[in-house]
Amino acid sequence: MQRDLHDLWGGAVLALLGLAVAVHSAVSYDFGTLRQMGPGFFPTLLGATLAVLGMIVAVPAWRRQGQAAPVALPEAAAVLGSIVLFGLTLDWLGLVAATALTAMIATLPSERRGWRWRVVLAGALALLVWLVFSVGLQMTIPVWPWSR
Repeated sequence: MQRDLHDLWGGAVLALLGLAVAVHSAVSYDFGTLRQMGPGFFPTLLGATLAVLGMIVAVPAWRRQGQAAPVALPEAAAVLGSIVLFGLTLDWLGLVAATALTAMIATLPSERRGWRWRVVLAGALALLVWLVFSVGLQMTIPVWPWSR
């Protein structure tokens, strides 16, 4: 029987990464309490949640039959490249423009043609990211290139 190796390895990697984040955060930072959360509270819980979700994916894949799926290299390269580009351009372009650029680049290998849907998606993502991080969480990230 050919096991579902994609889900098995994917879930195992997620579980190990989550476990590593949870352990590192718990050891390195003060956890605090529910009433007064410390800097390690959120990353520890997030890492533990990722570990549990990874196990939920990996354990059933051990018993499930699967087929080898082709790796979508252009799509993976576009997404990973856009994430790297976001990190490199965030300070220079600001949050809104870097997010829009990231969305435009990540959608380049899409089978869906046209530019209108990409512009709408980039604008919606930039608005959502601005609302969550700048307005909601009040993070001190430059929103525009001139707001540094």
